Amino acid sequence: MKNSKQKITTFLMFDGNAEEAMNLYTSLFERSEIIAISRYDANGPGKEGTVMHAAFTLNGQQFMCIDSNVKHDFTFTPSMSLYVNCDTEEEINEVFNKLSQGGEVLMPLAAYPFSKKFGWLNDKYGVSWQLTLSAE
Repeated sequence: MKNSKQKITTFLMFDGNAEEAMNLYTSLFERSEIIAISRYDANGPGKEGTVMHAAFTLNGQQFMCIDSNVKHDFTFTPSMSLYVNCDTEEEINEVFNKLSQGGEVLMPLAAYPFSKKFGWLNDKYGVSWQLTLSAE
């Protein structure tokens, strides 16, 4: 293996709640942590204290995020989602329940022809998640 550094990283743009989202996400998966965070100060273009740039990991996979200092006419869409293979019933139930609080369930947790247990949701920040119970 030449380079173990992750070449492609998912980048999430929030509107003032990036740190809250990172804290939720890193609490749900093992081997997850906020690696680095820089904030806008009083002189910055963004609201003081919001995330200018951050890096975090979910189960060892790195992500980046920001709180945009520019208002956009777009946000997250289910056309792009984070797909998670859960190892146990407890894990899929807990993650689905916590991520769906304040969000929107697109497909309820259930058995489907392609998975013995699957659910799809948009969390309260608008990020779309597909959760499946790994086949054993």
